[in-house]
Amino acid sequence: MIGDAEIERQIRLLTQATLKQDVLAILPIVAGIGLRRFYRVRVLGPPHHLIARVEMPEDPKNRPSGIAPEPALEPLRSYLETHGLPVPKSYASHKKIDLLEDLGDTSLQKAASAATPEFRRTLYDEACDLVARLQELTPDANIPAFARQLDTHLFQYKANLFLEWSVPAALGRNASVAETEVVHEAFALIVATSLSAPQKLAHRDFQSANLFLRKNALPGSRLCMIDFQGAFLAPPEYDLVCLLRDSYVELSDEEVVEHLARIRLKLPDTPSIEHMHERFDLLTLSRKAKDHARFLYAAKTRNQRHLLAYVPTTLRYLRTAAARLAARDARLTRFADLLASFPDTNTPSHAASPPTTSGKTSSTVEKASTGSKCVH
Repeated sequence: MIGDAEIERQIRLLTQATLKQDVLAILPIVAGIGLRRFYRVRVLGPPHHLIARVEMPEDPKNRPSGIAPEPALEPLRSYLETHGLPVPKSYASHKKIDLLEDLGDTSLQKAASAATPEFRRTLYDEACDLVARLQELTPDANIPAFARQLDTHLFQYKANLFLEWSVPAALGRNASVAETEVVHEAFALIVATSLSAPQKLAHRDFQSANLFLRKNALPGSRLCMIDFQGAFLAPPEYDLVCLLRDSYVELSDEEVVEHLARIRLKLPDTPSIEHMHERFDLLTLSRKAKDHARFLYAAKTRNQRHLLAYVPTTLRYLRTAAARLAARDARLTRFADLLASFPDTNTPSHAASPPTTSGKTSSTVEKASTGSKCVH
């Protein structure tokens, strides 16, 4: 494993070669669950600050069997930039290091916590509009994201994480044969519906911690996406689930319904209201089951106990979506019942309160949510 001193030496050399400036400081940024490392680099002249993103050797256990490692940041970043999507500027990319624009400290997560209801709604409208713009992009064979898909392997991985971490934490024992069957049965329905839906480009982790507000930007162009390296093809509702069922910022059901109604008419495939809400709830089950498990995993294996504070919200999302779906399809009743049997919280009374920015201090800091390797 490459050491910190060697990483900083390589960052310094690349920065000096690229910007022709002296490096004043290289400051490590608190990382999330993922293995990538991030540093804020101070230089003498403009841009004065930038972010060094360092790709570390991956842990194969953090990706499903049958799924290839995520592609490099480029050329997806350049492709999105060329097509007018807001992404951080790149100063250099060499081997495993990217030097990127420093967007500052204000994520949508942080802004939403301090915003008025009206301003928060405006920001979320802008975020939903980015989802539609991503889906309008024409597939390009030179961009690996268009050859990647939310497929059976990934859904199976989410189901297994839920069985490995969530069920034992909730019930105090491993899942029984019957409970394992219930989870796999539910995920089989999710897979069938998802694979039959239109497949559009998705950011993959389009949540409040991965959208940053650019200073002095005009309305409609305030948000900039990070952490999109894991982009793939998915149903039109996938990114909307990430955003509107975000464990870090809980929106009211009324807000969610209003955002879905507005953005539905902007999506290229304009799904019916019925299909949109069904897929939204089914994808909520898969996405939040994985998040629920990863919060527990990070708390136990990496001592990131502040993430336990997000478990109750995540469980509420799961229960609500499962109950709605079970009312329409009896095949999901047993899964809804299993979720109902979970205690209301997996957060010990002594668990730390969550930080306002999930440990993120920069536009290019790895998310501290699900632990997947998605990066801008």
